[in-house]
Amino acid sequence: MTESAARTLEADVALESLDLVHDTLTAWWEEVGEVDLRTRFAFETAVIEIAGNVIEHTIAASAAQGRRFTLDLVADAALTATFRDDGLPVALDLSAVTMADEDDESGRGLALALAAVDRLDYQRIDGRNVWTLECARG
Repeated sequence: MTESAARTLEADVALESLDLVHDTLTAWWEEVGEVDLRTRFAFETAVIEIAGNVIEHTIAASAAQGRRFTLDLVADAALTATFRDDGLPVALDLSAVTMADEDDESGRGLALALAAVDRLDYQRIDGRNVWTLECARG
């Protein structure tokens, strides 16, 4: 039987919020039930990478003051994470994302997230950035 579980995190766009994302994932996994370890690792990697990108790029745009994000985690037939943030719009074509060269110090987050999950989407909806990640339970 597939167990259902849901968690929501609302947080400031700040570096400290990455710890809150980790804590939320840890609590959620305890409710999710059995998931293949590789699937769990891949999904969690993608969630942390997207959280890091939301925070890093909002701060880099000097627009983090007062900005917030929401993370919704849902487990049913699939594992789904949805980030919503009130940061600036992102000009991004996910189909053009490639892995950074080994000498580059950054630029791997989106490529890792894309490789780790079955689906990664970005949309701008009602003035908010919306990132949706989905992975079969495995």
